[in-house]
Amino acid sequence: RLRAFNRLQVILQHLKMSKQTDSASEVLLEKKGSAGIITLNRPKALNALNLPMIQQIYPQIKTWEQDPETFLIIIKGTGGKAFCAGGDIRAITEAGKVGDKLLQDFFRGEYRLNNAIGTCKKPYVALIDGITMGGGVGVSVHGHFRVATEKTVFAMPETAIGLFPDVGGGYFLPRLSGKIGYYLALTGCRLRGRDVLKAGIATHFVESEKLPALEKDLIALKSPSKEKIADLLNSYHTKCTIDQEKEFALNEHMEKINSLFSANSMEEIVKKLKQDGSPFAMKQLETINKMSPTSLKLTLRQLREGASMSLQEVLQMEYRLSQACMKGHDFYEGVRAVLIDKDQSPKWKPAALEEVSDEFVDNCFKPLGNDDLKL
Repeated sequence: RLRAFNRLQVILQHLKMSKQTDSASEVLLEKKGSAGIITLNRPKALNALNLPMIQQIYPQIKTWEQDPETFLIIIKGTGGKAFCAGGDIRAITEAGKVGDKLLQDFFRGEYRLNNAIGTCKKPYVALIDGITMGGGVGVSVHGHFRVATEKTVFAMPETAIGLFPDVGGGYFLPRLSGKIGYYLALTGCRLRGRDVLKAGIATHFVESEKLPALEKDLIALKSPSKEKIADLLNSYHTKCTIDQEKEFALNEHMEKINSLFSANSMEEIVKKLKQDGSPFAMKQLETINKMSPTSLKLTLRQLREGASMSLQEVLQMEYRLSQACMKGHDFYEGVRAVLIDKDQSPKWKPAALEEVSDEFVDNCFKPLGNDDLKL
């Protein structure tokens, strides 16, 4: 009788899900074969995550994690341009201006989702085809497998809008080889295609047009283990010859990146860049000079501290930082300059690194008591 009851539960679950696969939904949640499939479905917004999407995905991952009939979870985006270009920054900005509690709910929900992915017991496969930035990195990078394609564009561009590379950036970025993570976080540098794999962000590289076949093969696996899934991904990966001969775009600069971005303070990094004087260093200096000085200082400390923290500790720290940024000036000014008026000339306050005091930075990292993120 228990088995019949369980079967009924499964059938009800399927019915509930087929309701959610109505194509007007911003996120589609389906069970196919042995896989749970999450499809981010806001192609016009480049699949940017909003709170309702986060609130649907989180419980579904938790349900699949417990379901003996689900052996893996796949996440992908629709529209062909983006996997997920980030979080719904505009909604957050509007909420911030009127003091709406979306400011807490969004970041809390998003970071809980990042943690659910990072701790998921079922193999989690992210097909990061197209633009993968900010929040899109958060719903992919903490899972077991990340499949990049020639269309993948990765970036953590938050310092340009008065934010910091959140969604667990403080965990994965300092763990990339050398100082690549610090460089990517502070400059917002974009990596494309195979470089996303070479930097250690993706685990596999497959042609974009082969993804439907790969997905079909993943779904067809019979009660697969993590090893079987890895074998299948490896077989696609080894057959892919696109850009195979191409050298990693950052290779020639790695020595400089490792030495220039290993300084203990932003002022010191800037000083090192100026002293170096090479075209590469000057270009980075120019980029860094455009970023929010407050964001740069918060980011450097976030990564330095995150390097020895667990993912949960990092997300808790980042939640504190998110709330500090929401109370500040630079986030709203950055969004205005980059996304709304698009004049690309934000007026940061304070305008110089020297004016961002250690005391101010310390305050941003302080515990929030009952308002802290609970994971």
